[in-house]
Amino acid sequence: MSRNPKISIRGLHKSFGDKIVLDGVDLDVAEGESVVVIGGSGTGKSVLIKCILGLLRPEAGTIEVDGKNVVTMSPGERKQTLKKFGMLFQGSALFDSLPVWENVAFGLIQGQHMEKAQAREIAITKLASVGLGADVAELYPAELSGGMQKRVGLARAIAAEPEIIFFDEPTTGLDPIMADVINDLIRKCVQELGATTITITHDMSSVRKIADRAAMLHGGKIIWQGARDDIDNSGNPYVDQFVHGKAEGPIQMDILKS
Repeated sequence: MSRNPKISIRGLHKSFGDKIVLDGVDLDVAEGESVVVIGGSGTGKSVLIKCILGLLRPEAGTIEVDGKNVVTMSPGERKQTLKKFGMLFQGSALFDSLPVWENVAFGLIQGQHMEKAQAREIAITKLASVGLGADVAELYPAELSGGMQKRVGLARAIAAEPEIIFFDEPTTGLDPIMADVINDLIRKCVQELGATTITITHDMSSVRKIADRAAMLHGGKIIWQGARDDIDNSGNPYVDQFVHGKAEGPIQMDILKS
């Protein structure tokens, strides 16, 4: 890359007992770039995100954010670094006991100790940016549709205007039309913020809509990465099978062996 990456991962290893999940992952994400990591269920996409966030500790390798290795950071340094991150969780992960606006403002109130009145104003603004009116602010998550919950989750992810945002399977459980709406909103919000993003998904519609670059995780390694427009002609049989949803191919052979 021509410029220093916002996130740089080298030789990342993570195992659970005898099961090797990440086996030497190398990946760079430039500032302002949207990278989508694809791969089948159980290939380690979520583990990769958790290692970057410090929720899991890798056995080997480095994860640098703005040139600083988060693996060896002190708890205090990691806490400061985490302020750069926002995240849209799979299933939205909203707090059932809090109204929508407090869900959106949660990080502002708890993490930045912002006054509730100010935090609520920001929450209303962020809800508007994802197409939700002020009337939704006082509702509770159980009163929302799946698509609305996902929008609230996105509003929460961008509320503190983070430098880096992670999207974990952002369209899971949504119908194709709502999934496309969410992908459009993600693209719009990320561009407005100028944020660096990593999305993990198996939904190729998300890849084609929000990625600048895609990377495929398989067998614990990044086996291919390239521009979004190159993914249909990657020359990699694993990528080709995954992208086109073919039952026959090298991935099926690997499943049968395991």
